[in-house]
Amino acid sequence: MFFRRWSIGVISCLILLACATPSRQGGPDIERGLISVFKGLAHLVLAPIQIVAGLAEGIAALPYYAGTGVHAINEGLTKAQAKVSLDDTYEAAYGKRLNEVSADGDTGEVFRRMKHATEFFQKVLKQYGVRQPENYILTSIDTANNDGFTLFAVVYRPTKVIDVADKYDGKTARRYTSDDRLFYEPFEKDLSGKPLDTIIDWAGMPIEYYNTQKQQALLMTLAANSVVAEKRRLDYWAAERQWIAGAFADIVVKQDEKARKTMNL
Repeated sequence: MFFRRWSIGVISCLILLACATPSRQGGPDIERGLISVFKGLAHLVLAPIQIVAGLAEGIAALPYYAGTGVHAINEGLTKAQAKVSLDDTYEAAYGKRLNEVSADGDTGEVFRRMKHATEFFQKVLKQYGVRQPENYILTSIDTANNDGFTLFAVVYRPTKVIDVADKYDGKTARRYTSDDRLFYEPFEKDLSGKPLDTIIDWAGMPIEYYNTQKQQALLMTLAANSVVAEKRRLDYWAAERQWIAGAFADIVVKQDEKARKTMNL
């Protein structure tokens, strides 16, 4: 108990330092402070009630499960009557039951692109029985990747070909198909100005917290539960603009504060 309180105290101090640290124009980078905050999470093992609470945060909860094994996470999700468990995800996406998998969750299947992540994700949704699973995709905004962070979103998009304005110059006409990398970014409107994507869930997180199979399987599990719960996030587009403009640290700090409160960390 003492170690847990000490760890949380250190992490809280790091958050304050991250918020107060000057940007690149002078002094240490705020991004380094944020990464230090999340590194502390690897030493925290969640209690069952915290595993359950993470469901309410959706994919934003992903980093906080880092120190907890896949079997403990799955047991917590099952007790919480989650519609989609880790066991379901491993079976649908990887063809493995969880009792065949070690605590680190590694079976040699790791995605590197959102196209491949989406293919796994749609298998999970299909097995559950979601209608038109092919219309749900996993997306990322990678403008802060060099700083160690990615903005993810779970998107409903009812088309395999999109005509949109370039996200970064706002005017160049682009056509993307599901084979194109940039198809796996969210788009608020099509080229004619009609609404295009519905955001189910979203979160910004450190790259190191989604690069293992365990983390990726949990990302898909949390995302699938958001889909099944018919969750909607109307705050994504403003956050995306802020993220692309370079203010991603502000988003991550606010997200972290909310998740910690919900999960009693």
